[in-house]
Amino acid sequence: MSSKSKTPQEFATDFMLGGVAAAISKTGAAPIERIKLLVQNQDEMIRQGRLASPYKGIGDAFMRTYKDEGLVALWRGNGTNVIRYFPTQALNFAMKDYFKSLFGFKKSEGYWRWFGGNIASGAGAGATSSLFVYSLDYARTRLSSDAKSTTSGGKRQFNGLLDVYKQTLKADGIKGLYRGFVPSIVGIMVYRGAYFGVYDSLKPTVLVGPLEGSFLASFALGWAVTTGAGKLSLS
Repeated sequence: MSSKSKTPQEFATDFMLGGVAAAISKTGAAPIERIKLLVQNQDEMIRQGRLASPYKGIGDAFMRTYKDEGLVALWRGNGTNVIRYFPTQALNFAMKDYFKSLFGFKKSEGYWRWFGGNIASGAGAGATSSLFVYSLDYARTRLSSDAKSTTSGGKRQFNGLLDVYKQTLKADGIKGLYRGFVPSIVGIMVYRGAYFGVYDSLKPTVLVGPLEGSFLASFALGWAVTTGAGKLSLS
């Protein structure tokens, strides 16, 4: 059976399900992601006067961040992380369809060839779309690793998303917004290849019979694939 193009309704459903699943997954993991970034960047933060002394571990970083900045600060940068998902997803869907048309593999030509084509299409879509939205990921990282200064009355380096763009463009130009792009694109390709490849391949196999058209089943599959792809890209 050959693969068929999605209807606008199916496209919108998959788009929103993916968005909700990603938002929940990213929001749930946001405190861990922020603490990880703070620990990774603590040497630079100490040099800049934004950290009085090194963290003694993950637990210490959690407690000090909560004490110094409050509970909500554990989600600093998460809004940008969630916002960037939707333009990223829209571009990924468009680019994925383009790459799938290039490969042109059909399920009737062999399951694994079709499955590999789905993964390659997802990876190509991820690499291409990241050219347009990487600056949002850069901004999210800068916001998440921005702790209150210990020498300037508790001020932060950035006042928000737009301030990250303003300061970066002033200091380094456009290239500053793409710092770290080359190594990050590998993880992006793995994540998008796994997400689109696995989801598109499993959906017609798993969501059949009573599960076909089920919102909860589609959501569960999207959430599982999103979470699994995220872990795979970080491994």
